[in-house]
Amino acid sequence: MYLKSLVNRVPEDSLTQAECWDIFVRSEAPRHLKGRSVSFVDKVLHGESGIEKRHFALPNLDQLFQLDAESLNIAFEREAPALARRALKEALERAACLPSQLDALFVCTCTGYLCPGISSHLAEQVGMRRDAFLQDIVGLGCGAAIPSLRSASYFLHAHPQARVAVVAVEICSAAFYLNDDPGVLISACLFGDGASASVWSGDRDRTGWLCNGFDLTHLPEDREILRFVNQGGKLCNRLHKSVPEKAAQAVAALFAKIDPASVDHVISHAGGRDVIL
Repeated sequence: MYLKSLVNRVPEDSLTQAECWDIFVRSEAPRHLKGRSVSFVDKVLHGESGIEKRHFALPNLDQLFQLDAESLNIAFEREAPALARRALKEALERAACLPSQLDALFVCTCTGYLCPGISSHLAEQVGMRRDAFLQDIVGLGCGAAIPSLRSASYFLHAHPQARVAVVAVEICSAAFYLNDDPGVLISACLFGDGASASVWSGDRDRTGWLCNGFDLTHLPEDREILRFVNQGGKLCNRLHKSVPEKAAQAVAALFAKIDPASVDHVISHAGGRDVIL
């Protein structure tokens, strides 16, 4: 399949890490945490995380951690389709593709629940045909974009003349949760809101970046070190300190399958298989 456009969009409102700390300390949140947890948040937000600022779709962040589970998911239902729509509309414009020319839409998310899914809302809001194929991929977490692209590639393999869009959208501010677990605190200090949309075609015109295969691995034995769990009806992100090491091992295992001499572009052919790097 051939990449026609790629657009990333974030909410207009943003905060530096220092501003996030100011909001945190004047909110009710510190009263429900141990002193060492508050100090830990201070260290993370004022440390060298590489994060300059974060964008948030939810207003009134001072009250964020007081919202109940229903209010958070209502916010997700409102903000996720809106942010995804911004990204998709611009991606279509850049690809010179009318919404009515899209034959399929794939959407992935994990920070909230909407049924029927975000794809139904997007198809209506941008003006897709009623016979277009819609698929929502929910619950795959941080790596969901790759399975979503793979699903799109299967559709294009079956329909070489088609055009499809893939959208990834997360409203992490609708899934923030606080307790004294260090992984939970780090998660609240790192994630923001955003959406990415890409438009792809089959082999009709053979222009754009070619992507015709994937290589991946899944490690069920490490599933518990990074996942959402339910805490009082809310999504709570479990993040173990071993995650960076485990992720590096997984990437190294994938790259070990690739002949380095064959890698001369972002997308390359190696060892008889096409891979996206």
